[in-house]
Amino acid sequence: MRWIKYWVIGIILVLGIYAASMYFFVEESKSFRVEKEINYPIEKVFPQFNNLQNFYRWNSYFSSSKTMHADFYSPYEGQGSAMTFWDDKTGKTGELFIRYQNLNSTLKYQLFEGKNSNPTLINLKFSKVSPTRTKIIWFVHTPKQGLLNRSLNLFTEDTFVADLDRSIAGLGNILSNKVDRDNLFANIKYDTVMVEEQEGQLLLGVNVSTKNGKDALLRNIALNHNKVYNYMTTDLAKRDDEIGLPVMVTASNNFKDKEVSYFYGIPVSKRQSVSDNNFSFRTINNSRNYVMYFKGNFEARTGAIKQLLLKAKKDTMRNGDLLQTFIEPPVSGEEVNMKISLPVYR
Repeated sequence: MRWIKYWVIGIILVLGIYAASMYFFVEESKSFRVEKEINYPIEKVFPQFNNLQNFYRWNSYFSSSKTMHADFYSPYEGQGSAMTFWDDKTGKTGELFIRYQNLNSTLKYQLFEGKNSNPTLINLKFSKVSPTRTKIIWFVHTPKQGLLNRSLNLFTEDTFVADLDRSIAGLGNILSNKVDRDNLFANIKYDTVMVEEQEGQLLLGVNVSTKNGKDALLRNIALNHNKVYNYMTTDLAKRDDEIGLPVMVTASNNFKDKEVSYFYGIPVSKRQSVSDNNFSFRTINNSRNYVMYFKGNFEARTGAIKQLLLKAKKDTMRNGDLLQTFIEPPVSGEEVNMKISLPVYR
């Protein structure tokens, strides 16, 4: 029985040393400041924070789990908005409130986790670095912890910063698609040959071969658009501002052939596991492109393609595959609105 006595005394000593070290060396709550900058204008960034439905989609605290769920409460945006969240797998639960808003300047959150009645206070300050760059500063104050749980404060800041880095990357992906689309729609000049620098893209889509008869190609494209879009939004749970505009990749001169082979895909930010073998990834490299925007009958787009090929020949440039980006989703029997790009190089 003596060893039991020693064992109990040893446990008491360990707990005593632990409690004393927590009391003297670890704060009962923790306050810290984190500063980040993001390459998007403040009027685009702020709505991703003051609308909790937007915030939930890119913030790694929520989006890293596939079993996380949330309910949102009116007014849905700005001061007074709120959400509850729960994770069926991990058991994580909580509530998030926006207690104060100064538009494009300041937000104050309260985050309640589990059964803790004391919230984590998160204040955010937004400032314009330039017309296209925003600084965000997080001021975080954690709730008081009892002696036995105070060791959590040793890791709070590191965990928060790591989670924040992943979140900012997710926010950047969403804003990239939103801003790129806004800029595209604002600067369209139809039926004019232009030169653009094309950033690389990762497409997820399908390889197709089909007849190139009258209306047959557009019908087939519309069918495959729905197939790819539905897979992205239903099976992969992507939202419209998480994906780019759909792109059809073909050989530059096969528009005259009786049968056309093409890859139809939608840009995504990164590769992920794809369970359906009908879908595959394709990489589009950075390139300099001759570009024309076209709106009208699908068959008439061949005139724009010929102009691009003629300019490449005149400039003694070699060219890659033709990229046809659908600004509006293709619909059988209707006019198309598209950007036709021909990558060129010496």
